[in-house]
Amino acid sequence: MSVVAFQPRLAGAFQRQGALAVLGAVVVVAIAVFPNFRSLDNAGTILVAAAPPMLIALGMTFVIITGGIDLSVGSLYVLGGVLAAWGSQYGALAGLVLPLAVCGAIGVVNGVLIAYTGMAPFIVTLAALLGARGLMRALSGEGSSTYLVSSPFLRELGTGSFLGIGYQVWMVLLLVLAGMVVLARTRFGNAVYAVGGSEDAAALMGVRVRRTKIAVYVMSGLLAGLAGTINAAKLGSGVTVLGGTLLTGGAGTIAGTVAGVLLLGVIQNLINQVGDVNSNWQQVISGTFLALVVVAQTYLVRMRRAT
Repeated sequence: MSVVAFQPRLAGAFQRQGALAVLGAVVVVAIAVFPNFRSLDNAGTILVAAAPPMLIALGMTFVIITGGIDLSVGSLYVLGGVLAAWGSQYGALAGLVLPLAVCGAIGVVNGVLIAYTGMAPFIVTLAALLGARGLMRALSGEGSSTYLVSSPFLRELGTGSFLGIGYQVWMVLLLVLAGMVVLARTRFGNAVYAVGGSEDAAALMGVRVRRTKIAVYVMSGLLAGLAGTINAAKLGSGVTVLGGTLLTGGAGTIAGTVAGVLLLGVIQNLINQVGDVNSNWQQVISGTFLALVVVAQTYLVRMRRAT
């Protein structure tokens, strides 16, 4: 096979699994340069830190594949943590159910407005972002009140481990695997891809477009609330995508999302190992690195289409 013929295939493979390829390269370099990076304890630290954003990214993957966007997940994440801590004073069940119920309900409102009114997801979820933030501030007295997680079960969920791996990591792993199965092996997964490809064509094929849209926004809200819950359980209190999913909709993989989130975690871990870097500069470095990866992927996509 000639080099000219091989280039488009290489570009296509990198575009589909670009985040995974970059993650592998970064990990190899990190292992060679930083002795502390290769320890199992450090790997566990990266996985635990990546668990909450992984849940958020999992829900967002379904939304983006349909061609939508959910700007409210950040506020729902924080709101979920506050609700979990506040509800835990009434027992573990309240601490688990309350954030899921509230964040899921907000997801329902987002989905219904987007599906039935035709409003832009950007506008609807931006309004939800502001509403969830306002609710969180009201519950926390404008941030003056910090609720402690009083349920032993929730605290164990956030800090306990099995086989040396945190419970929350196992939970996220199971949900990610379930998400992969749903996307690849179920009618709902096919419907999600169909809606993102073309709503009109999906409707002609018998796909219930509105129901599918509502479902993905509910899923996004639930997972954001769950992410906030496990983060609150880890911290003991309620505190106030790079990947394989294209923002154009109709395409994407959970594996790419997982790789993107882990890449973020690895970069953050490496910055911490380099030395004492101001948190603001850490964000600048992480953002710059990810922007370069996105630019590279975009270039490869265009090169592939041009061939």
